[in-house]
Amino acid sequence: MTLNAQATEPGTPSDSQGMAIVARTQGQMVRRRFFRHRAALAGMIIFGFVIVLAFSSIGFAGIPGWWDKTYLDTGPLTNQGRPTLSLIPEFLGGTGIHLGEHPFGQDDIGIDYFALTMRGAQQSIIIAFVVGIVATLTGAVVGALAGYFRGRLEAVLMRLTDVMITIPVLVIAAVVGRMMGDSGALVLGVFLGLVTWPTLGRLVRGEFLSLREKEFVEAARAIGTRPSRIIFRHILPNTVGVIIVSATLGIASAVLLESALSFLGLGIQAPDTSLGQLISRYRSAMVVRPWLFWWPGMFIIMIALSINFIGDGLRDAFDPRQTRVRA
Repeated sequence: MTLNAQATEPGTPSDSQGMAIVARTQGQMVRRRFFRHRAALAGMIIFGFVIVLAFSSIGFAGIPGWWDKTYLDTGPLTNQGRPTLSLIPEFLGGTGIHLGEHPFGQDDIGIDYFALTMRGAQQSIIIAFVVGIVATLTGAVVGALAGYFRGRLEAVLMRLTDVMITIPVLVIAAVVGRMMGDSGALVLGVFLGLVTWPTLGRLVRGEFLSLREKEFVEAARAIGTRPSRIIFRHILPNTVGVIIVSATLGIASAVLLESALSFLGLGIQAPDTSLGQLISRYRSAMVVRPWLFWWPGMFIIMIALSINFIGDGLRDAFDPRQTRVRA
């Protein structure tokens, strides 16, 4: 339901203070608040840059990229595998800004580490998005059914949710990763999503318990509207703010969860790779060849932080307490 406000007339206290209230729809207010959130905008730029770099550089799904090396090709070690990336201009005493032959260096057997890191970023991003989508759909459906129908169905679904919440997510994910790690990023992401939905399910159920007693829902029942239509056309759209914010933060958590599983050897398996697997594989080289540890760690931080910033911006944008936008 959207509340329309009229612009204040000249001479009112708001106008005298230069804070006129303008009429905007709910969608306009959400977009306005989001794009005024500087951290969220920075997160969008960083995350967009990481996605474009990861998928355009080495290519994806048979589509070639602009980088001429792959994450499987080996070659002779150049300068002990040190990175050739230079970001210091010549006028500051550096060698100029250039990528070089191996910008992120090479691993022990001569594989280009830039290609390895980009492949790891691809896998981590794919798993994170699949986990977020599956967990969001599952949690929204379970929460909606439990919150609307109540009774025995709610009791069964909520007891299942309580059981899953009491078990540490990492433990469940480790079991899933052990069984599905060899099946690829897509399958692993689907199964991880099926065990990480309970928190969202409880949030959606709480929203439904509140909204199912509203007048517009009672009116829909009174005219004989089917329960499925009430759930998906009347109540669920009013919970979209909670769902979007939770899904965004869930994607950020999935990045860290996948990295933790791969670090423990329970995630993506060789010959494929992920960011967590790269950190696990080269953690012993942190002292003598630290770039093998820095690059995947840096991308994990960039991805997780940028998504968290976007989630914070969406949470503030959908905050119902911020109902007025000053001109």
